[in-house]
Amino acid sequence: MLEELKQEAYEANLALSTHGLVQLNFGNASAIDRAEGIIAIKPSGVRYARLRPMDMVLIDLQGNCVEGTLRPSSDTATHLELYRGFRLIGGVVHTHSLYATVFAQAGISIPALGTTHSDFFHGDVPVTRKLTPEEIAGDYELETGRVIRERFANLDPMEMPAALVNRHAPFTWGATSAKAVEHALALELCAQMALYTLRLSETISPVEAELLERHFSRKHGPKAYYGQVP
Repeated sequence: MLEELKQEAYEANLALSTHGLVQLNFGNASAIDRAEGIIAIKPSGVRYARLRPMDMVLIDLQGNCVEGTLRPSSDTATHLELYRGFRLIGGVVHTHSLYATVFAQAGISIPALGTTHSDFFHGDVPVTRKLTPEEIAGDYELETGRVIRERFANLDPMEMPAALVNRHAPFTWGATSAKAVEHALALELCAQMALYTLRLSETISPVEAELLERHFSRKHGPKAYYGQVP
């Protein structure tokens, strides 16, 4: 099972590179085996072209290394905080993809302006508050996870599988690491569409609530009818 977990995390990291969501060594993906409480995550600083399934580092939910000789991603503490707080997720992705990061650096949420956005995100993609100087100087990566969880105090992470960390970049998640990658790809596309749309019309209103609800519900929830029955 742990070999399968490493393979899943490896494939998710490889997909980030294939889809152009990461440059250089920026970004990482992880997957969790909830039954075992074990997480597989990309090792820190290893280039995607050299990455192998056996390189994935296995850790527990407290951050203790279970298997592997390489150091885990520097963002590990953020991943752990999200797994601890969002109990239904099975994978986490962090990128510095261009358009989503533009919104994050500006501290601006990605507005829901059309049906493409509504297919994936149940409303505007939220941005966190800025970290305080004390949080930055302390356990920075842990505080990054905490500020995301704080922002989601009144949000359902399964209906909004993404967050923009103010001045930083996006994190996405999903039921699996593959879904987390899919959400990262959708987030980047929606951010690009939003930026271009706002350039055409700065006064455009949000997508109509009825249209957002219809598009989101036809792909998610008990009344979903998009796609094939498994």
